[in-house]
Amino acid sequence: MTIAANTNAHRISAAQGDTAMLAMEGINLAYDGLRAIAGLDLQVGPSQVVCLLGPSGCGKTSALRVAAGLEAPQTGTVRIGGQLMTKAGEVVPPERRGVGLVFQDYALFPHLSVRDNVGYGLKWLNSDGRMSRVNTVLDQVGMLDTADAYPHMLSGGQQQRVALARALAPQPSVILMDEPFSGLDARLRDSVRDRTLHVLKESEAAVLMVTHDSEEAMFMADRIALMRNGHIVQEGQPEELYCQPADSFVAGFFGEVNRVQTIVRDGRVETPFGALPAPGLEEGSEAEVIIRPEALRVGPMPGGAAGAATVHVRAARLLGRTSLLHLTTDAGSGFDLHLHARVPGRYLPPEDVQLQVELDRSQAFVFPLETVK
Repeated sequence: MTIAANTNAHRISAAQGDTAMLAMEGINLAYDGLRAIAGLDLQVGPSQVVCLLGPSGCGKTSALRVAAGLEAPQTGTVRIGGQLMTKAGEVVPPERRGVGLVFQDYALFPHLSVRDNVGYGLKWLNSDGRMSRVNTVLDQVGMLDTADAYPHMLSGGQQQRVALARALAPQPSVILMDEPFSGLDARLRDSVRDRTLHVLKESEAAVLMVTHDSEEAMFMADRIALMRNGHIVQEGQPEELYCQPADSFVAGFFGEVNRVQTIVRDGRVETPFGALPAPGLEEGSEAEVIIRPEALRVGPMPGGAAGAATVHVRAARLLGRTSLLHLTTDAGSGFDLHLHARVPGRYLPPEDVQLQVELDRSQAFVFPLETVK
């Protein structure tokens, strides 16, 4: 679905001293007593792409709808360009917010050509001005050659680009995108989102995008806000969330991980690869060590530095750019673990062969053990 608002041919400028084009503060939203958003604070500056990331039901789409003016929160405020759009149940409607919305179903009018779809929200321009603007944005998204085609004649990727052009046409100050690439197959998704990122950056709009795909968020975002149960649990640059996760949920959301349950003793936890510090964790408490597959450095027997663990290969699979090894720890290690290691390129040792594994400690994280994941 796409909604392009009439902005009277200009962007809403940010208030003096306020660099946030979209600012949400203290947002609380519940449906029939069921909490969807709890105390959400979020800002998006001009030319920034911020991704709301999280599992289904975490509240990210509800937050986007609040930003768009499609939902009225019980408490909290929304400002666009410094202007108050939502407060205490008073909501400025989407068509008066100067925002462009791109939802996953695109919502192109089937009876209108590509050109007329894109120009639908530009009725305040004369015909020459409308034609010029439509041609400009269609050229931006690489769809000018299909201007006279109809939606049913386009592929999913082409429809997505037309939907983006339609959102960009009124030159909105803010663009809101809800899972815009989820309907595309994997190979097409990569190329479409690459072009989309460049077009969004050229537009200089503030972009808030919802996705459940962590790799997509890392590709698209200047900042990621990871949500869980209505809260933002960590916000920052993609590398911050990946390399400095706040808890085990954050660490595990960015791809497969190995999990080792252990006990805190003398401020440390034991692993097959030696002891790791456990600062701030209570003595004798249960802990979980999160280890990324690429943190396991695999080599042949014998050899290896102090702290290397002996493992057995159970399976090895080439995944293209990397190889995935299924490993089990040696019986003498004191741990009965099934581990996954990712190795660059083609590395396919035979089953049952013994290897040694060293740990890149920068990609191992120690957290209190959560009873519910």
